[in-house]
Amino acid sequence: MTAALDGIRVIDMTHNQAGPACGQILGFLGADVIKLEEPTGGDVARRNMADEHGDSLFFLVLNANKRSLTLNLKSDEGKEIFKKLIAESDVLVENFAPGALDRLGLGYDVLKEINPGLIYATIKGFGTYGPYSTYKSFEPIAQAMGGAMSVTGFPEGPPTYIWPSIGDSGTGMHMVIGILAALQQRHTTSLGQHVEVSMQDAVVNLCRVSLRDHQRLGQAMPRQGNQLGRNVPGTIYPCHPGGPNDYIFIFAQPQMWPAFLEVIGQPELAGDTRFATLEARWENREALDAIISEWTCQRGKHEIMQAMGEAGVPCGACQDTGEVLSDPHLKAREMIVDLEYGQRGAYQTVGCPIKLSASAVEITRPPELGEHTDDVLRELLQISDTDIARLRESDIV
Repeated sequence: MTAALDGIRVIDMTHNQAGPACGQILGFLGADVIKLEEPTGGDVARRNMADEHGDSLFFLVLNANKRSLTLNLKSDEGKEIFKKLIAESDVLVENFAPGALDRLGLGYDVLKEINPGLIYATIKGFGTYGPYSTYKSFEPIAQAMGGAMSVTGFPEGPPTYIWPSIGDSGTGMHMVIGILAALQQRHTTSLGQHVEVSMQDAVVNLCRVSLRDHQRLGQAMPRQGNQLGRNVPGTIYPCHPGGPNDYIFIFAQPQMWPAFLEVIGQPELAGDTRFATLEARWENREALDAIISEWTCQRGKHEIMQAMGEAGVPCGACQDTGEVLSDPHLKAREMIVDLEYGQRGAYQTVGCPIKLSASAVEITRPPELGEHTDDVLRELLQISDTDIARLRESDIV
């Protein structure tokens, strides 16, 4: 099978998480993603949290399926090489601080003259326009400003940061959508365009249900902990043997109530007036949650999940990170894969979440810093080995 984005070339100038997450998905889908890094250190994520094994695992989980090209964009010759690369590419992705590429003379207005078909993809904390456009951002700032923290946590507690990276990786996924849309439009117009996603915008989009509830209730959405709406069961319950992650989330909708009662061995509760209706179960939730917890505490979370799943009742074991990495279902779907990288050797990483029946996805290891510099310069720009050696001696690559 061919890859879906075979023939698409991406210059990935990003660092840390949001941009690299975007580039990695494009690489998974078959694009030739060239990670452009400065020669002396590369992506800061290589060094942040690095250990005796070299480049950090943080870098590795975000940069598979890419090639690395080092290039000094502060030099005139480096800028000229970059412009030649742009002429041979389809997409540029950048997440520098506001105005950084413009100050280098490499903004969209300059590059679209070189390549009118270029998709110039910009990721910023708050975008390139609006009152906050000059402000920098990181994951927790995006969560705070997008409303996610205000609706996370328990009613008696403060707004709470959530660890899934909806501000960073979430923004990267939104950018993938924007890039694919722009590539599709290019088929019609033959022209590229500037695609922009801000971290705040991405978080707001992911919080749309809470924003709906604000309008529905006429007040700020309150924090509700683990309770999902007014449905019981509709929260987490403790499981055997009682470890910090021995919990299961059970959500039995009204039509599933009889099946749920059969699983917990108490079908007689169907005739109990305290629990006869959805509203009655909500009003008597403390008593019902106590009955459910007494049953779940005697069983392991995966045992419960299997029993509920076979009965058609939605539920999920609260898996810790180790359990996710060893989950047989995720391994069968190639969402947890094993790779080898330099002196680190074997490590586990996350695969491609998008499954296309007619597009092969092969996960390849991330590149060493500058590993493909010579290949890229030879293949795309026909630069000789002698000139490449000169560029390296001059600290341009």
